[in-house]
Amino acid sequence: MNATLNDRQRQIVDLLQAEGEVRVTELRDSLSVTEMTIRRDLEKLEAAGIAKRTFGGAIVLGKDIALQERSGFMIDQKIRIGRHAAELILPGESVFIDSGTTTLQVARHIKPEYNITVVTNALNVAAELIGRGVTTLVTGGIMVEATSSMVGPIAAQSMTDMAFDRVFLGATGVSALHGFSNSNVNEAEIKRLAIKRAADVNIVLDHTKFGVKELFSFAPLAGINRLITDQSPADELRHACGEAGLEIVLA
Repeated sequence: MNATLNDRQRQIVDLLQAEGEVRVTELRDSLSVTEMTIRRDLEKLEAAGIAKRTFGGAIVLGKDIALQERSGFMIDQKIRIGRHAAELILPGESVFIDSGTTTLQVARHIKPEYNITVVTNALNVAAELIGRGVTTLVTGGIMVEATSSMVGPIAAQSMTDMAFDRVFLGATGVSALHGFSNSNVNEAEIKRLAIKRAADVNIVLDHTKFGVKELFSFAPLAGINRLITDQSPADELRHACGEAGLEIVLA
């Protein structure tokens, strides 16, 4: 661990490693310091490559945080987002769902009686739909172990002749300037392809992703129909979404 960290900052690192994320208000109360002090601490941890600041807090820094390590983060919010997103699906539609813990909640709330077809490059989504009576097509490809997603030319080729009524994609971050982004270049490419093949594009993510910018942008704000989330973004991002014609739906 960085020797220049003070005791309080080391405590924050311990919390990040244990929980995966921290909130400014909770740290303020538990450590009995001001929010400004906590924000300076998080800035230092970000500069040290230990954390990535988010709207109202920070997450542990890592390119591909494993699904099992992310599954408990913001779970109530993800369930609400997934349920609300699944309500958009109409009977008989063809739907693409990619990998992630929030997109998994979309799959969990699909109504089997709607007779839809799901295409996915996510092994966790496919596993969720086993025994549900939902027609499911799984792309081939190279597996990204951390996220259980299938990527690469085989995955892309399997999607090129498909047309989706609706797609549901996750994102590692969203910002006014960078749009929607992901930490994995191969996953970002599959997301771009799904968007090109879709009539209606939905991004599902919780508010901790607001203001986060990863290296690989896969869509501008204007390239998405709908953002389904749990909180309204801050003024800059909300205004940018409005200017881009991106609908924000609060679950």
